Formats: sequence, structure tokens, C-alpha cells
Amino acid sequence: MIRPLLPALALAAFALPTLAQTPPAPARPPPACQEPERRQFDFWVGEWDVYPTGKDTLVAHSRIESLYGGCAVRENWMPLKGTGGGSLNAFVPADKGWRQTWTDSSGAWVDFTGGWTGEAMELQGSWPGAVTPGQPALVRMTYTKGADGSVRQFGEGSTDDGKTWTPNFDFTYRPAKAG
Repeated sequence: MIRPLLPALALAAFALPTLAQTPPAPARPPPACQEPERRQFDFWVGEWDVYPTGKDTLVAHSRIESLYGGCAVRENWMPLKGTGGGSLNAFVPADKGWRQTWTDSSGAWVDFTGGWTGEAMELQGSWPGAVTPGQPALVRMTYTKGADGSVRQFGEGSTDDGKTWTPNFDFTYRPAKAG
């Protein structure tokens, strides 16, 4: 009876030094996108009904999602009439600011940059034809959280490189009604 155990004990004794020499697994890196700046646009995340500010005429639905472990915020803009589209937004640590890329079913492709002002998210980009067809224009958007949980998106346009600004659009995102 002792004889069959000897080969097993010998194998076990031989394997122990090998197991002891196995290097420890490398430490996992900290989770990505943990900087507090990445949470600056979280107030916009949700399911929304969108109205012109100060009016009760529904013009769109919008789904804003936090994606990729909190590394990005994506909008899906669904107007009741007109051009649908969406944006992908992210904090870029190397730039110390935010970027938004907007595209829609009209073929528009706009890159915005900016950041948190302490009270609102402000993004600006070049959007040809956004103010006057065929003319270059800057568009500045300001997103502000309301005390009632709404979000106001106020857009302004400039055709003189930002010397003067004209209101371009003004929307209030209200939490979507169930049903």
C-alpha cells in the first residue's frame, strides 16, 4: 500500500518548487475614466422630451446614455419633424476639455470643443451653413441643468468669428413621460 503513494508523493514534491516559483499575476490597472471631469456631463444623461424653451410644444425625443464604463456620453436626437442625428461626447484628458462630434441625416459632421464653466457645459465648433446657408459659421452650445431636473440647450451662431453671437436655437429637455 505504501508503494503506490511514493510516485504521487515524489511528483508532488517535484511540483511544489515549480509552483512556488510562479511569478504573481500583475496588478490590474485602475479602472479607466475615473477622473471627476468625466462626470461633468452626467446631468444630461436620461430619456427626454424636448420642447422649445418656454413652450409646451413637443418637438423631439432624445436618449442620452453614459457608455463605455463612463468614458463617453452619447445622444440620439429623434425630432418629430426634420433631421435626426446624434452626438458622441467625451472628456479628453490631454486637452483638459470636452469634445463632441455631431452627425445627422442631412450629412452634417461637426466637431465641437469646450468644457465645464462651473455652471454649464459650453461647446463650440465650426458649422458651415448653420446660421446662413452657404456661409461659414461658429455655433456655441450651452447646456445648463435646471432646478427642476430639466436641461436647457441654448445655441448661438456667429458669422464674424465669434465677435457677435445671435440666438440660433433654445431647447429644454424634460424627463420623458412614461408610456
